[in-house]
Amino acid sequence: MEHIDFDDNISEETLQSSQINSKAVEEAIAQLLNAIGENPQRAGLELTPQRVARMYTELLSGYQMNPQALVNDALFNVKYDEMVIVRDIEFYSICEHHLLPFIGRVHVAYIPDGKVLGLSKIPRLVDMFARRLQVQERMTRQIADIIRDILNPQGVAVVVEALHLCTMMRGVQKHNARMTTSAMHGAFRSNLATRQEFLDNISRGASPLQI
Repeated sequence: MEHIDFDDNISEETLQSSQINSKAVEEAIAQLLNAIGENPQRAGLELTPQRVARMYTELLSGYQMNPQALVNDALFNVKYDEMVIVRDIEFYSICEHHLLPFIGRVHVAYIPDGKVLGLSKIPRLVDMFARRLQVQERMTRQIADIIRDILNPQGVAVVVEALHLCTMMRGVQKHNARMTTSAMHGAFRSNLATRQEFLDNISRGASPLQI
């Protein structure tokens, strides 16, 4: 397929390294357009299969991300054992049940045990799991588990808040319903005061989720 500029931010390097079969995606989208009674050859839809294939290459890039490569050398030895919180990490993911987006924010905390992680690496780890076909419950646990495995801290806590378009656009059509999930390890699970300190911090000044 010849290169077509769709005015997006996907690099050719990303397209070439992706394991997504773009040609198969294009064919499937053309079949879908036919199946719903549209003409994939009409103006406006002619390039839609290619656009969707490129979109999925970006939105599902988490399958190709390697946590060791993401973290690289951003682990630092420190004498610090108080809570570290990174809050309001925005994310965009795709629900595996209806292939519709769910979007929201992630709050992460950990208590170091001799090592801390570079600040930018936590959002990158969030993206690694968000950019896959997902369910929110699993994604929450995956983020907590990977930070636990990388840092071996005294504790890890993750809270995810999200709006799901599958409940907003279809089905029950509840536009303001949001889902909150959490995963706790170590001190955050065993110590009520530690867990409450984290929850108090992320609730302070929190603004409503919006699309």
